Amino acid sequence: MYAVIDLSGKQQKIEKDEIVRIEKINKNVGDKINFDRVMMLNNDSDIKIGTPYIDGVRVEAEVIRQDRDKKIRVFKKKRRKSYTKTIGHRQYYTEIKIKDIVLG
Repeated sequence: MYAVIDLSGKQQKIEKDEIVRIEKINKNVGDKINFDRVMMLNNDSDIKIGTPYIDGVRVEAEVIRQDRDKKIRVFKKKRRKSYTKTIGHRQYYTEIKIKDIVLG
C-alpha cells in the first residue's frame, strides 16, 4: 500500500516504514506528525484518487532528524569582463519515518 501526499506544495509518494526527506518543518526529534492531505491511495486492490484530497485518510509519521544537506556551490562568470562570483547554499531538511497509513 502506498499514498501520494501534498507536502508544502510538492507531491511525495510514501509507503509504510519508509524514511523520507522533506523540506524543513518546525518539529522536534521524536514528535508525531499527521498528514491529512492525501491525494491518492493505492490499497493493493483499490485505487482512490481525491478531488483534490481524500476524506478520512491520514498518514502518521515521526520526526527522526533535523539536518542540513550537502553544500551546493554556485559559480557565476561573465567572459571578458573579469567578473566571477562563487556562493554556496545548504538546504535544511527534516527526515521522517512513515509509521502508518490510516483509512477512515
